[in-house]
Amino acid sequence: MKRAPFAALLLQLTAGVPSLALPADTLSAPGTRNEIPKASSGAGLASTIAGRVTVLDGRTLWFPQHGAMVQLADIDSCELPQWSYDPKRHGERAIPKPVPCGPLAKAWLKRAVGAKRISCRVTSSSDAGTLIGVCAAGGGDLALEMLRVGWARVKGPYPSRPDYVAWQRRAMSARYGIWETYVLDMDEWRRKAMDRTLSRQPISDFNLLAERESEISPPFDDARKRPRRTGR
Repeated sequence: MKRAPFAALLLQLTAGVPSLALPADTLSAPGTRNEIPKASSGAGLASTIAGRVTVLDGRTLWFPQHGAMVQLADIDSCELPQWSYDPKRHGERAIPKPVPCGPLAKAWLKRAVGAKRISCRVTSSSDAGTLIGVCAAGGGDLALEMLRVGWARVKGPYPSRPDYVAWQRRAMSARYGIWETYVLDMDEWRRKAMDRTLSRQPISDFNLLAERESEISPPFDDARKRPRRTGR
């Protein structure tokens, strides 16, 4: 297994290199540029949805021809405004180097989707009406791919595929993706983050991390050391 090219992908994201504008980017979701499309109700939709998609974040796809939003079953990933932190020291910085884990997760899902036709077997829907399904691109399970490269984690104790946990453990052991960083549990982030705009500053998540209630199986021995809180 080759190590995920973290540094190269981060450089492309921050520089806005056109090579990241994969075909999945070219489909326009309804509304303004930063607006998340409204999910349609699952009522009346077939158990399988297929077609080209727009990638909204590291676990969510938009099927414009169906007007349907589908989240990948059994996994979770950083929200787009969420930050994690590189635990390696960079000079005399008092605060660890921030890592845009949300945009990186989205970029990896776009990479997995590419120009492929996506097929999702719908398994359920959320209270908000978002469909939840097992989705494949070219025969490959997208959720498994996100776990393999470390930009998603297993959600819930009983994933639909038992090998999900095994792939997550491999990614954790290899320090891929979020497992190379200090990251706040996504559910805890959603409960506590007041500002969820894309202009959210890294210091906000550093403060949340300092007051965290839970850990996501920290990959570093010192991950439980509480960083000193700083001003916003």
